[in-house]
Amino acid sequence: MAFGIKREELLIWKQQVAEGEIAFLTHYWVDVRFPGCSTVTKVGCSDLEKLESWGRQYGLKPEWMDLRNNYPHFDLFGEHQLRIMEAEDMLHQLHRFKKEEA
Repeated sequence: MAFGIKREELLIWKQQVAEGEIAFLTHYWVDVRFPGCSTVTKVGCSDLEKLESWGRQYGLKPEWMDLRNNYPHFDLFGEHQLRIMEAEDMLHQLHRFKKEEA
């Protein structure tokens, strides 16, 4: 379940993914398996080869792709999330949530 985003943001992400773009969506997320992680970034693309290639450059394995539903994506959290978001110049998505937590 995505928390802290607007429906419009989710719809834009879904459209970008469906159009074969590499799309980023960060939202609040809680999972007991990952203590200390309060956000997740979904990096999606309907072009599986493109998504796999994108992930490979950051050391993400193809088997980590979430292929359920119609929006294939990687889930980024913790150290991977910070490192990749910085490299992709997408830290503004993370900073948005850090400000709200303060």
